[in-house]
Amino acid sequence: MSAASTRLPEGRYGRSSDDRADRKLRTAGYVLAAALIALVGYFAYHYVVETKISAEVITFQASDTAVRVHLEVHKNAGTDGYCTLRSQAADGDEVGRADFHFDGSATRIDKVVTLRTTARGTTAELLGCHSG
Repeated sequence: MSAASTRLPEGRYGRSSDDRADRKLRTAGYVLAAALIALVGYFAYHYVVETKISAEVITFQASDTAVRVHLEVHKNAGTDGYCTLRSQAADGDEVGRADFHFDGSATRIDKVVTLRTTARGTTAELLGCHSG
């Protein structure tokens, strides 16, 4: 006697349940990946575009123990942050460095800040501003 085959003929009865499950998992993976990419893009956009802070040193006056710096900051309303300033002596050694914090709803801050130094500073350099 011949043994009866238990396999179904290829292509005759549609996809198997394993194929349907694989297709559903693949589709779910694509949807989750697209959602993750959209979420990362959203946060990157808001981090880069919406928290802009720019500043510049307008003038400075040096003494033996401090440098008075006229600092102008432009930022978005409600953004808190800080700017880092430093001063160097004539020989290039750093004689002072400090962070100056700002907050509030003003979009323009025009302030004279005092940077304490260990020796006479000859420069007032803005190293950068950051939100947070």
